[in-house]
Amino acid sequence: MYEEHEKWRKEFGVDTIFEDFHYEEKPIVAKYYPQYYHKTDKDGRPVYIEELGSVNITEMYKITTQERMLKNLVWEYESFVRYRLPASSRQAGYLVETSCTILDLKGISISAAAQVLSYVREASFIGQNHYPERMGKFYLINAPFGFSTAFRLFKPFLDPVTVAKIFILGSSYQKELLKQIPAENLPVKFGGKSEVSDAEGGLLLSDVGPWREKEFIGPEGEAPKAFSLT
Repeated sequence: MYEEHEKWRKEFGVDTIFEDFHYEEKPIVAKYYPQYYHKTDKDGRPVYIEELGSVNITEMYKITTQERMLKNLVWEYESFVRYRLPASSRQAGYLVETSCTILDLKGISISAAAQVLSYVREASFIGQNHYPERMGKFYLINAPFGFSTAFRLFKPFLDPVTVAKIFILGSSYQKELLKQIPAENLPVKFGGKSEVSDAEGGLLLSDVGPWREKEFIGPEGEAPKAFSLT
């Protein structure tokens, strides 16, 4: 397993990905597939948010490719491990090793889900095989009717430890999110009080968190960016 992982890292160019890969199209891609980190939860974990229901795969693939999206995914995983976790650990005062994920399904349709399935499948493979045990809490919000029932059918096939980390919520999710994420750290659009100006990159591109605060940035430096706002 270790040898296979090292082979994958070499073939994928992981060790030099910060120098070799630049996701210049990200500011545009973000509009069609919103994915971003925003501050931390009550346990000090970086909060990662995906608005899967807002995906427009047709428009997105006019400006990027699945290969580059997966490259950016690995870039983000590496940044998460090398920069976000150490800074979050310094802020929390103890070791932080996992993330708190919010997957927003508002507006999701069967056709949209089918279109993004190929990317999600490949992304899941990379996460499970090369960056395991990084999920601390996982919230699916705005889950459509019947989603919880369908999930219960699959629960017996999942690791009980993993199942315990997953919370499926409908449109009344704010109370549950606020149990885990401070209001000042949760974006306004999800029921919190955190706002980011367009001058800072807005919610999609600002990447606000301890990894951008000097007092928590260690010898490894500040988390890099794969794109420029200028």
